[in-house]
Amino acid sequence: MQFTINRNGFIAELNNVLRAVASKTTLEILTNLKLEATERQLVLTGSNSDITIQSTIAVDAGQAGLVIEEPGAILLPARFFADIIKKLPADTVTLAVKTGFLATITSGAAEFKINGQDAVNYPNLPEVEGDQSVQVAPDLLREVIEQTRIAVSKQESRPILTGIHVLLTGTQLTAIATDSHRLAQRKVDLLAPVEVPADVVIPGASLTELARMIADQKDPLDLLIAENQVLFKFGHTLFYSRLLEGKYPDTSRLIPESSDTSLEMDANELLAAIGRASLLSHQGRTNVIKLSLTPEDNGAKLSGTSADVGVVEEDLHFDQVSGQDLEISFNPDYMSDALKSFGGAKVRLAFTSALRPFTLVPVEDQENFVQLITPVRTF
Repeated sequence: MQFTINRNGFIAELNNVLRAVASKTTLEILTNLKLEATERQLVLTGSNSDITIQSTIAVDAGQAGLVIEEPGAILLPARFFADIIKKLPADTVTLAVKTGFLATITSGAAEFKINGQDAVNYPNLPEVEGDQSVQVAPDLLREVIEQTRIAVSKQESRPILTGIHVLLTGTQLTAIATDSHRLAQRKVDLLAPVEVPADVVIPGASLTELARMIADQKDPLDLLIAENQVLFKFGHTLFYSRLLEGKYPDTSRLIPESSDTSLEMDANELLAAIGRASLLSHQGRTNVIKLSLTPEDNGAKLSGTSADVGVVEEDLHFDQVSGQDLEISFNPDYMSDALKSFGGAKVRLAFTSALRPFTLVPVEDQENFVQLITPVRTF
């Protein structure tokens, strides 16, 4: 096996594949990177058993400067190999495996020899087959992930809640996440209708990595779903993720259909006010702030108290308040996360009572995006 490649382009592809390589894993072989050279391309593969990323560099991709002199395959310690490539002195790098599994890496005057392993020992890629491929705009998918992953549970006691519930029906994709204290739901239109509806739960950690990878992607992604795997295809990259087993809880009944009190205001202004109030709440044991609404007096106030530090109160500048008087307490960090997901839009907060979950929706699109937060009992 021997090939020469542009070092900077190689580093970019290595960084993508390394997202799937864990530094510690129960399968020691997965700390390795698989490199496979054919006559026409170089394929890099990394996996941590939850996600697998495969990137293909073609010989005819001029910017890569890839020249393959001898096909072959090898496993190399992923992060150590990447560190070597990043520190090499010249613009190109040559990797050669002549005998056994000893890889020689040369660039300029530098030469490294590192021990590899037989590539046949690496686990096979998941099989994701199917006639149905759903196309999703990358900027829209990234937005959906960012707006819902904040509500993904970090507790392994209920593994199903560590994922994002994805539904594909007709021309719509619905993503839902909840940790039982808050909920995020977003609906978006697909580029084309799906022939077969899908109902899957994708690990939140997998989708977080995917969102980072597609930040600069312009062309639509292809989404394929199998029995226990999902595959995203974009550019010259394949991104596999396992699916979570089990049935996601029915969250539709959690979202109130009506409200008794509502408040409309700029999301960024409310976010800033909550940031000021949380300066005190973070000093207390409960981390709670209170919102007081008096529609008859056209009033809305935030307050926070810390027995050790003091009290903060702030009158809010809102667009509209209506309904019944209400005092409700909540975790300011949950509220901050929710408000950030609206990107500075005008938001509508809808309440039913001091102890029932309340919703936040964008004023301009109340049907397709909702954040829900459970209040905190303070008495």
